[in-house]
Amino acid sequence: MGDITFDPMSFVENLKYMGFGMLGIFVVIGLIIVTTCVLNYATRPRNKDK
Repeated sequence: MGDITFDPMSFVENLKYMGFGMLGIFVVIGLIIVTTCVLNYATRPRNKDK
């Protein structure tokens, strides 16, 4: 069996990468929301009475 060690500084050093991952998730969710809004605006029914 291998030795299991606990190194708290590894967690602190990896926070940067976890932050980039969360930022990427929020960017993708934002792009999905913007795309959905644009498609809803582009395909809405036109009212010709005005």
